[in-house]
Amino acid sequence: MKAVLTLITALSLGGCVSAAHHAEQVQANSNISVGVAQKQIKVGMSGADVLQVLGSPNMVSTDDQRREVWVYDKVATDRVQSSSTGWVFAVLAGGQMSSGASSTSQRTLTIIIKFDEQNLVRDFAYHSSKF
Repeated sequence: MKAVLTLITALSLGGCVSAAHHAEQVQANSNISVGVAQKQIKVGMSGADVLQVLGSPNMVSTDDQRREVWVYDKVATDRVQSSSTGWVFAVLAGGQMSSGASSTSQRTLTIIIKFDEQNLVRDFAYHSSKF
């Protein structure tokens, strides 16, 4: 009986994951950031190296001299919600009280990479905003 109870407890706790853990997993799936652009994208890099660092671009176009321009455009929405429930005991009666708050913000990141005639990075720029 004790072994069955231990197994049921372990299985029920195994499914519990904190909100912080979920946030880490979501953020880990988005490897594009200003820091990545600043540290890893360099003039002279090949297109293959850029693909390895940033993945596939959202748009590929050419300039007036037929050189490729890659655009990475990312938008993320962050939602944070917190709530709590507790019991309030008064002299005559008790009751349940709950409170909560939520916040939503958005982040955008645009990276533009310009290639030369040999398909090497000749210039890049990025813009980030949060609101």
